[in-house]
Amino acid sequence: MCLVHCCSPNRIALRGPIALFELNCSSLISVSLVESIPEGLSYPLDSSSLPSISDTWTNLLTRANSSVDIAAFYFTLRDTDLGRTEPSAAQGKQVFKQLMELEAKGVELQIAVNGPQTDTRDTADLTRTGAEVRVVDLHSVTGGIIHTKLWVVDQKHLYLGSANMDWRSLTQVKEVGVSVEDCSCLAQDASRIFGVYWNIGAQKNGSLPPFWPARYSALSSSKHPLNLKLNGVPARVYLSSAPPQISAYGRSDDLSTILSVIADAQKHVYISVMDYLPLSQFTEPLRFWPAIDSAIRAAACTRGVEVNLLVSCWSHSPGSMFLFLQSLTVLNRPPLGCNINVKVFEVPSTTEQKKIPFSRVNHAKYMVTDRVVYIGTSNWSENYFTHTAGIGLVVNQTGSVVGEGQRSLQIQLQEVFMRDWTSQYARILSNDDPTNPCLLS
Repeated sequence: MCLVHCCSPNRIALRGPIALFELNCSSLISVSLVESIPEGLSYPLDSSSLPSISDTWTNLLTRANSSVDIAAFYFTLRDTDLGRTEPSAAQGKQVFKQLMELEAKGVELQIAVNGPQTDTRDTADLTRTGAEVRVVDLHSVTGGIIHTKLWVVDQKHLYLGSANMDWRSLTQVKEVGVSVEDCSCLAQDASRIFGVYWNIGAQKNGSLPPFWPARYSALSSSKHPLNLKLNGVPARVYLSSAPPQISAYGRSDDLSTILSVIADAQKHVYISVMDYLPLSQFTEPLRFWPAIDSAIRAAACTRGVEVNLLVSCWSHSPGSMFLFLQSLTVLNRPPLGCNINVKVFEVPSTTEQKKIPFSRVNHAKYMVTDRVVYIGTSNWSENYFTHTAGIGLVVNQTGSVVGEGQRSLQIQLQEVFMRDWTSQYARILSNDDPTNPCLLS
C-alpha cells in the first residue's frame, strides 16, 4: 500500500506508516454538499437547500495559494459558444476571470480536458495566461471520454460532482456536488486520479502503460477507507474511479462501488441520475447490460428495500430508457409487490430558456441510502463504467455519534432528494407513458 504524509504542502510526499497518514489529517475538515438550481425553478421557502456550486468554485479559487488541478469534459465558462450575450452566463464568466488571474497570483493551473475539444476558446485563453492544458484523447485508448468533473486545490481542497465547466451548469442546469476543504488526505488521493489523466494526456501513441506507477496508487478504497471527521462527525471515506483500465493499484472500481452501496442498503436506496439505461449506449453492437438494474431489482424484490429512482426528462432523454423504467414499476404489482418507485423530473423552461442548447435538465448523479452517500460524475449506462473516465465519492457515517448542531451528510442528501421527489417538478412514471414523454411537454 502506498503511504503518504497527508499534511505535506508538497504534491504527494511519501512518508511514514499508514497510521500516521490517517492521524495527520486535519480534524477541522469542512464538507459541504452543493448544488446548482436552474433559474426559474423554485421550492417552498422551508425546503432544504444547499450552497451554490458557483459560490463554491469562487471560494476555492479565492483560497488557492499554489496549485489548481481541474479534470473536465469540456470548457465553456463564457457565453462565446452561443454567439450572443446571455445574462445567465455571468457566474460562469466570474469563475473564468478568477482562473485567468491565477498565474498572476503565483498559482499553477493544470487542466486535463477531454479531447478533441469542440470549442477551444476558453482553454486557449487560459493557456495564454500561463495555464498548462493537456487534451486527453481517451477515445483512442479506451473508446471513451474524460467525463470526470474534479477540482484539486493546493493538495488540500477538492470538489467533485455533476457540474461541467460550463456556464449552464451554474444557472441553467440542476447539479449536485460536494466540496471538501482542509483535507489533504482525500485531496491528495483525488490528485492521484487526476495524475492518471495527466499522464495519458502526455502520451502520443494512444496506449496505456503496462502498469501504473506507485505515485498513482490509491490512498483510499472500499477495503481501506480513510477514517476522517467531516464537520466533526466521524466518517469512513473513499474515492472510486472508472473505467478499470485507467484505475491505478488499489483503486475501487466505480461500478463495483455502486453495486456494493446498493447491496449494503437495509431500508432504502434513493437515486437521482440523468440517464438510467441497462444497455451499451454509445457502442455497437448494442449490448444488454443489467448490472445495476439487477442490483436494484434484487434489493427491492428479495430484501424488501425501498427503491426510489428519479430520472431526468428532457428532449435528449433516450426513449428506450422509459421502457426499461416501466419494466421496474410493474414489479410493484401483486404477487411480487416489490417496493420500486420511479419518477421523472422535468425542469420548466420559458420560451427564451428553450433557446439555450443542452440546458434545463436535472444533471445530478448521486445515491443516498439509509447508510451511505455516493456522489458521482457518471450517468448510469454501460459505457460510463467500462470505457469512460468518471469518479465517485463514498461517505459512510453509519453509527457515528452526531453531536448537537451537527448533521450527517446522509441526512442532508436524503432531505435534498425528498425535496425533489415530492416537488411539483417530479411526476410518477406511468406504464401508459409514450416512449419519450419528455417530447410532449
